[in-house]
Amino acid sequence: MSLPEIAARINRALENKPFEGSLKFDCGDAGVLVLADNQATLDDRATDCTIVMTEDNLIKLLTGKLNPMTGVMTGKLKVTGNPAVAMRFAKLIG
Repeated sequence: MSLPEIAARINRALENKPFEGSLKFDCGDAGVLVLADNQATLDDRATDCTIVMTEDNLIKLLTGKLNPMTGVMTGKLKVTGNPAVAMRFAKLIG
C-alpha cells in the first residue's frame, strides 16, 4: 500500500465520519500524508499534530497491526503537537 492509496482509503472513511483538526503523518523520505479540511492529501503543511513514523509502520497502524500506544512506547512513532487530534484519528479508523 502506498501513500496515495492510503490517502484514498482515508478519504473514503471521511465520507461517513468528519474529522476535526489537522494531522500530519511524516514518513520521512516516503513523504507526508496530511488530514485537514476533512480530506487526506499528500501536500505538506503545518498541522495541529504531527506523527513521525515509517511508511511501513503507518500501514501497520491503519491495518490494526500496530497499536498506537505500543508504537509510542516502543519509539516506532513520535507524536508532537496536540495528541487529542491523534486520538480523533484513531476513532475515525477504528
